[in-house]
Amino acid sequence: MPRRARLSLPNVPQHLIQRGNNRQVCFAADEDYRFYLDWLGDYAARTGCRIHAYVLMTNHVHLLVSAERGGATGEMMKALGQRYVQYFNRSHRRSGTLWEGRYRSCPTQTEDYLLACQRYIELNPVRAAMVAHPAEYRWSSYRANAQGEADALITPHAVYQALGLDEAARQMSYRELFRYELEPGLVDEIRKATNGNFVLGDARFAEQIAMALGRRVTPGTSGRPRKMPMPESGTLP
Repeated sequence: MPRRARLSLPNVPQHLIQRGNNRQVCFAADEDYRFYLDWLGDYAARTGCRIHAYVLMTNHVHLLVSAERGGATGEMMKALGQRYVQYFNRSHRRSGTLWEGRYRSCPTQTEDYLLACQRYIELNPVRAAMVAHPAEYRWSSYRANAQGEADALITPHAVYQALGLDEAARQMSYRELFRYELEPGLVDEIRKATNGNFVLGDARFAEQIAMALGRRVTPGTSGRPRKMPMPESGTLP
């Protein structure tokens, strides 16, 4: 069965996740995180991608990315993945695959959903009970987005920039968003859209993406299609 093509359009943010094969460790030392982030910045610049948020967990990666052209995100991830796997295998004296197949992704609606997706990404270490607050985790974009810590990798999205008139105001407004946990239903919605390669947004956004790509972008109805009953003789269906 052929793989479903990814939903990718210019300047439409994408939430993506890439997991280690069989959930194996992908980052075993501080140098692993640093090299990955350095190379992510390098390949993002080469392919015209902008990183709005990220978190590197022990066995998987989350990114929120916008690209200048369709397909650029895939080019970035392919080049980054190949380089990082070569480095990781050499450094840790191993061989074979590191990633669990292709990364998973979903186009993300800017209104209502983009900042929720950023929170979902940066709260991953909290949900995993690794830290009590996202600021305590070193390998994410939270400190840049919420506290103004220098991070050359991050390009703020226009929705984030609209949070305030200056950097201090934006950071304060962004920190306020983290006073409350994400609703479980929204967490499930983000996970299902990302893992299923569907859109993350409302019905109107889904319709716009479907028209632009000419294909279905939301989950179909499970099971076989029901057969319509035959009309009785002399009647119209």
